[in-house]
Amino acid sequence: MADRSELLESALDCFPDGIALLDASSLVAVWNRAAEAITGYGGANLLGRPVPEAMEPLLHWRPAPGVPELESGSQSGRGFLVHTRHKMGHDMPVMARILELRDGLGGRIGTAVVFHPAESLDALPQGDGEGAKVASSQAELKDRLAVEFEEFQRGGQPFGVLWIAVDQGRDLRKTHGTGACEAMLEKATAAMAHGLRPGEEMGRWGDDEFLVLSHERTAEMLAAHAQALAGQARTADFRWWGDRVEITVSIGAAQAERDGTLVNLLEKAKAAMIVSVQAGGNQIASAPGGQVCSPL
Repeated sequence: MADRSELLESALDCFPDGIALLDASSLVAVWNRAAEAITGYGGANLLGRPVPEAMEPLLHWRPAPGVPELESGSQSGRGFLVHTRHKMGHDMPVMARILELRDGLGGRIGTAVVFHPAESLDALPQGDGEGAKVASSQAELKDRLAVEFEEFQRGGQPFGVLWIAVDQGRDLRKTHGTGACEAMLEKATAAMAHGLRPGEEMGRWGDDEFLVLSHERTAEMLAAHAQALAGQARTADFRWWGDRVEITVSIGAAQAERDGTLVNLLEKAKAAMIVSVQAGGNQIASAPGGQVCSPL
């Protein structure tokens, strides 16, 4: 008859997530088959040894900016995005959860790490922009998108995105330069920020484009929220050399689906935004179908 350790290892090998069990000295006691497939490291070579250096971020990760850290031992399925490296050397983002293991008296006896590959964040469609400000915002939003979408797919609250293009951005950049355009974008974002729901995040996604990460319950509510934000943008009082520049935005709204992917969600939001731009700007379009409506 198989002993308990054999039964445990066989059971853990059935899980699709990578599972690493570490003893109180942080040496590998179990490294299941999924962990082998995900990382490239064989379990037999790791038993009784520390986690490979390339995988150490699994034990020392920090949450993405703006995301509250879970308490040790939390049973939440949320996890966090962690950047590790595969045995072959390439970057490997994973969604990870870590649990402290304790005996019946509360003493720490080890650690359990559960992880699975995150969708490639490099594949996410994004707006055009190469400046440091845009790149920094995109990097933070990518991590937050991965975390929010992961939580949604594990049964969390509804999730959707608004892809916002400031209609006057490109022309103002050409005619008055980057300084004028950046000043206008600051006014636009400050105005729209007044309409954000608690817990929502808005960030730069391109030279003249922004994303809002939202938890509206339905696609209809998300579209109505987009209309309200577009109305907020029009209240921005921006003047350049004494001339008032009216600010309007074109917004694409897309609600996440349980069986969808993050890439597909962003693609739908971008396509809807393009529909609103092609309709003349100052419009809202919802995916799928790109139904266009005017702002409130």
